Amino acid sequence: MSERIILRAGEALVAGGPPNTASEPEVIIGELDGPVGTALATLTGDQVVGHSRVFALLNTDIMVRPVTLCVSKVSVETAKYTSILMGTVQFAIANGVLDAVRAGYIPKEKANDLGIICSVWLSPGVIEAETVDHKALFEIQRKGMTEAIRKAMTNEPSIDWLLENQDRIVHKYYQMGLDGKI
Repeated sequence: MSERIILRAGEALVAGGPPNTASEPEVIIGELDGPVGTALATLTGDQVVGHSRVFALLNTDIMVRPVTLCVSKVSVETAKYTSILMGTVQFAIANGVLDAVRAGYIPKEKANDLGIICSVWLSPGVIEAETVDHKALFEIQRKGMTEAIRKAMTNEPSIDWLLENQDRIVHKYYQMGLDGKI
């Protein structure tokens, strides 16, 4: 029996693909009989216009384990955005969860006892894009989800690394602001 997992948090950024394919999931992972389970149930039942919460599915009726709730970071306002978010991205998130179980980041024996809440990023640029590379979007979102779970379950970055590197890291958008680019 694995140790109890009360609450783990992680994030990842995977970019470098075609336009509008970057992935930046933020995850909370924990036991369903603890605070994560309560939050997951509350979010599922408390839908908000523009920020739908849906389970990660392999297909329209095949939910993954651990149960994973996807919550959009961006307001969902168009049919195109909804279809991509609730299609390619949802499928990628589901596959990323299973990849994390397969890799051992999530103990297989805990798959029915854990829940995951995932704040999902899909670039609003997909709305205006003439074409979207769905294969690249899928692969990048899948990789991002697996990496966010890995980091959550391994407590990365460690506090020692953060303290050692704090003064060497400058937030990208802060720097852009300093440079007058935003």
